[in-house]
Amino acid sequence: MNVVLRAESLSRVFPAQGGDVVAVRDADLAVQAGELVVVSGRSGAGKTTLLTLLGGLDLPTRGRVLVDGRDLADPATDVAALRGSRIASIFQNAGLIPVLSAAENVEVPLRIRRVDPAERDRRVADALRDVGLVEHGNQRPGELSGGQQQRVGIARALITRPGILLADEPTAQLDSETGAQIMDLIARLVHERGTAAVVATHDASMLARADRVLELHDGVLRGRTS
Repeated sequence: MNVVLRAESLSRVFPAQGGDVVAVRDADLAVQAGELVVVSGRSGAGKTTLLTLLGGLDLPTRGRVLVDGRDLADPATDVAALRGSRIASIFQNAGLIPVLSAAENVEVPLRIRRVDPAERDRRVADALRDVGLVEHGNQRPGELSGGQQQRVGIARALITRPGILLADEPTAQLDSETGAQIMDLIARLVHERGTAAVVATHDASMLARADRVLELHDGVLRGRTS
């Protein structure tokens, strides 16, 4: 079993005047390379908090997250470098830069990493082909549909060839048909590339694309977690 992402007894508690809010409670999770895990649950169930913990954007109150066996809370772990090289995220809003073309948006992570220009061009072309946007590379976000913008966001997330993909309600702002296409695209790319993926959604129609479905209810993760 090639587990690349693991959570052990993961909890996140937020202090509040009316009493502590437990967003995630003692969650255990193991995700293998090439596996698409969907976490379902209503809004406010703790899905976004779980993803921020798995991605190293927040630290747990208790428990730990391991990426390739490295504890994200360990002072010896360079979390920023690990996130930059191994983890990619997709959000409800594609978060594209309005003044850049689709191709330029996809290219941004490679520019940050100072990838050779010829290699950048090749990988951007491949990424746009993978998401079905070869003919739209020169268009800016405002000239694209919501589904096309989300496809650009997926291409940008995956262009660094991450080992782990975290997606938070990636179809929430799309109609059902476009949302299904986006989930099909994520599933195909995850399986083709051997990426470990955790997708949070409250859309029941998205569950069929998953290799494994878990439910998050009041911070408690239920289902086959490994």
